[in-house]
Amino acid sequence: MSKEVRVRFAPSPTGHLHIGGARSALFNYLFARSQNGKFILRIEDTDQARNVETATEKLMASLKWLGIEWDESVDIGGEYGPYRSMERMDVYTKYIEQLLEEGKAYYCYMTEEELAAEREAQLAKGQAPKYSGRDRNLTAEQRKDYEEKGIKPVIRFLVKEGEKVVIDDAVRGEVTFETDGIGDFVIARGDGVPTYNFAVVVDDHLMKISHVIRAEEHLSNAPRQALVFEAFGWEKPKFAHASLILNPDRQKMSKRDESIMQFVEQYKNLGYLPEAIVNFLALLGWSPVGEEEIFTMDELIEQFSLERVSKAPAVFDTDKLAWMNNQYVKEADTERLTDLAVPHFQEAGKLPESLDTEQREWVKKLVALYQEQMHYAAEIVELTDLFFKTEIEYNEEAKEVLAEEQVPEVMKQFAEEIDALEGFEPADVKKAVKATQKATGQKGKKLFMPIRVAVTGQTHGPELPHAISLLGPDVVKARLRQAVNQ
Repeated sequence: MSKEVRVRFAPSPTGHLHIGGARSALFNYLFARSQNGKFILRIEDTDQARNVETATEKLMASLKWLGIEWDESVDIGGEYGPYRSMERMDVYTKYIEQLLEEGKAYYCYMTEEELAAEREAQLAKGQAPKYSGRDRNLTAEQRKDYEEKGIKPVIRFLVKEGEKVVIDDAVRGEVTFETDGIGDFVIARGDGVPTYNFAVVVDDHLMKISHVIRAEEHLSNAPRQALVFEAFGWEKPKFAHASLILNPDRQKMSKRDESIMQFVEQYKNLGYLPEAIVNFLALLGWSPVGEEEIFTMDELIEQFSLERVSKAPAVFDTDKLAWMNNQYVKEADTERLTDLAVPHFQEAGKLPESLDTEQREWVKKLVALYQEQMHYAAEIVELTDLFFKTEIEYNEEAKEVLAEEQVPEVMKQFAEEIDALEGFEPADVKKAVKATQKATGQKGKKLFMPIRVAVTGQTHGPELPHAISLLGPDVVKARLRQAVNQ
């Protein structure tokens, strides 16, 4: 490419990092790294009413958790700062004044009530609502009259009628908009704060942004932004609008949609692994070469290109995400998984607030026992419930197993063999089972199934010698006695 690739992710600090925003950040990051370019994190905080005080820190923490690192931002600076919109007010004011002087923008004194009445009248006539342009050509006297009435004007960008705006989109090809459907849009509010569609253009130009990669819902902003670029005679960045993300019901994802968790922090809190989230998000609207589905960040960077970003909607499949996370859990270091699991045990009241070395080692073994089947860390509490029960409840299938005639003999003999053990590691437990087999003559299902059901309450479950070892001899013998007394 002829010039340095510089991309940006520019969230509003209004809450937690949304899944859609995380995907946009990831696509920008992957593209920048694949082109040896720069990834800029910019905070668009011009909507003061919706800003949340701690949101910027939470957004940045979520991005870092995902492994997305930036080259310039509010925390590390850079030669094109400041990187927070409200710290750039003097910059925006300068360019707004330029548009006013050149007759490309004007003051509008219409009140909210007047604008609402105008919209209603247009809708009643079956027209698409847009600003009528009433204040386009006010005289100085008319303006003075409005100001004496205390009306604070907004500033509107003057959109020429009967023209076309063509967006050359890297994902969608050429997309054409009619200026007649746009209308004169607001570029500064009554308090002088610029709107997003103006501030973002000024920032993108001054920060030398080469590509604007974002989701399809921003496509409607593109013609307004293109018009502002053209008004200043600035070169437009290359736009790329990725697909919509649909919920599992194939409906457009809404932040009010309760059918799905929508924020990165929610997945982090449940004990998902960040590399799995990254892998999953990358495949939401981007397709790799070949059939492989599991990628490291470096592999994604190596393969990523805008040519393989899709315009077809992507479905956020929660089952697929759980499956993918399980693939990473299986390969993860057990110490790391234990770190993730312990808080969930503590929150459920299964473990004390602080663990000694022995307790920690016990939890680690327990996590290792379920590592293959665990989809995310919070699942460990339900998966391991049998290890924290004082008494086992037997379902009908379990009761049938325990009703078999050989069960009392097997239970009695196995309890005796446990008493005779010097240790209680899985290898020791295996010796006790073998000795029980030799003493009773029972083998296969007639031997193993009653022991499993008696000790765990389940006909299927984790590797039996390891489970018995973790339960400990006292608990196991108590459960053997309970099973005989069914």
